[in-house]
Amino acid sequence: METLRTLYIDLLKKSLMDIGIYTEMHEAAENGTYWPPRAFTMIGSKRLNNLQFCIEDVIKNGVAGDFIETGVWRGGSVIFMQGMLKAFQENRRVFVADSFQGVPPPNVEKYPIDKASTLHEVELLKVTKEQVERNFQLYNLLDSNVVFLEGWFKDTLNTDLITELAILRLDGDLYESTIDSLNALYHKLSRGGYIIIDDYKHPACRAAVTEFRTRKQIVSPIITIDSWGAYWKNE
Repeated sequence: METLRTLYIDLLKKSLMDIGIYTEMHEAAENGTYWPPRAFTMIGSKRLNNLQFCIEDVIKNGVAGDFIETGVWRGGSVIFMQGMLKAFQENRRVFVADSFQGVPPPNVEKYPIDKASTLHEVELLKVTKEQVERNFQLYNLLDSNVVFLEGWFKDTLNTDLITELAILRLDGDLYESTIDSLNALYHKLSRGGYIIIDDYKHPACRAAVTEFRTRKQIVSPIITIDSWGAYWKNE
């Protein structure tokens, strides 16, 4: 059983990255530093391996709570979350939070640090909910445990649907998206759970994380994943 599970998880990662079957692994794919034309995730193998580690750890230690990603693009990371839960026969929900219309325009008056961002103009980042649902279906992983939260984070994340989290993965790029996610969700992260910041090395995102950790007096060490992402354990 363990061997079959390992083989499934490895194949799932390769498929989501569009790497390792017909395409060889390369540095950009390993570190998630490019926007792939076909793959369902752009986070790279190091951050995908980190997500696997965090999931396996919360399952092994019985950490209570559901999983969420805020900012899902084509859905690769949340599809992987759901696949991992199926592989371990865990009954948890996966929240899929996204505007499904790309990155919001910078709110310059409230968050001037986001002023330079032009990500809202990038058509590649605008993936519809229907497309993400279809991507789940391609892996036979779309069921009632997959819960879509459609809209801007400031409008959708403060919901009673989310009660307890074991994995909190943020991929919102901007200061605004990051701080909105932290304010709405971090207090729901179980002790022993993990928060993953995909864009930690982005100055605006890092500023939001630093401000929040200081305000909440969070001292858990931040661990670097690769040249871009980081995470810590809620201890």
